[in-house]
Amino acid sequence: MAETTEGAASRNRFSARKRSGARDFRHTKKGWLYSAPAILIFGTFIIVPTFYTFYVSLWNWNVLNPALSKYRGFGNYRELFTAVDPSFLTSLWNSAYFTGAMVVAGTAISMSLALLLQRGGSIMNASRLAIYLPNATPLIGTSLIWAWIYNPQFGLANWLLHSLHLPTSPWVEGQATSMPAVILFSLWHEVGFTTIIFLGGLTIINEEFGEAARVDGAGPWQEFWHITWPQLRPVTYFVVVITTILSLQAFTQFYQLSGGGPNNSTTTLSYLVYEEAIVLTNTGYGAAIAVVLFLITVFITLVRRRTSPDVGVTS
Repeated sequence: MAETTEGAASRNRFSARKRSGARDFRHTKKGWLYSAPAILIFGTFIIVPTFYTFYVSLWNWNVLNPALSKYRGFGNYRELFTAVDPSFLTSLWNSAYFTGAMVVAGTAISMSLALLLQRGGSIMNASRLAIYLPNATPLIGTSLIWAWIYNPQFGLANWLLHSLHLPTSPWVEGQATSMPAVILFSLWHEVGFTTIIFLGGLTIINEEFGEAARVDGAGPWQEFWHITWPQLRPVTYFVVVITTILSLQAFTQFYQLSGGGPNNSTTTLSYLVYEEAIVLTNTGYGAAIAVVLFLITVFITLVRRRTSPDVGVTS
């Protein structure tokens, strides 16, 4: 009788698991059916073009008549380290410079703004919209406006510096100032998005730890470093990865504000792909650069996933 009861219980547990699994559409034909449109779109516009780009990178591609293209193997990739104007390595450094600045400064600024906005109040609530609004505006439109702001002769930026009796700047027309100028615009445009992400992270952290720390005499900095920051690490790593990917792919602001110049000082990998593949019609070489950019993005994403620490509150 005991065995019969145990067997019935086992069958009931199995039936329950089976019913639970049936409700999980990821393991049913309906789940695949529901996912099919998204998978089809993703495969058509992402997977297939990615593999096709790698295929094109192996050829001296003839845009007008692909049948006349000449196979080069990895010749386009070897050319990456021999081309001098514009240099691939210079563009790689420009991309690293821009991405590093956006990740470090953008993360610090957006986290600081989120901590400030978390305090609430009518002024802070209104400020949320003001901070996020630049990110909601079209990048090409705001780039046009900032191109006028940066104009060395009659731009608002130099007018303001002149009014404060400070030295003016050539901004995007100067080799030393062009990249910082583009970074300044990009921070203004993108920080609102990451600030909202940090605000979302702050709403789900456990405030009891902070209250206990304040009771024990911890100051604001100690509370942030030992209580708030550890709980925000998953959000921070997400922001870092997203900012890295978006920064590596940034193109519009470089195209509109500086055109990759002066003297290739703002020619990033994404801009170099456009210049080689579209302007110079060196499509195979441009595709090779795009493949390298893709591999760099994948590598950084995998490294971030591997190095993301466990979430916890330090003592």
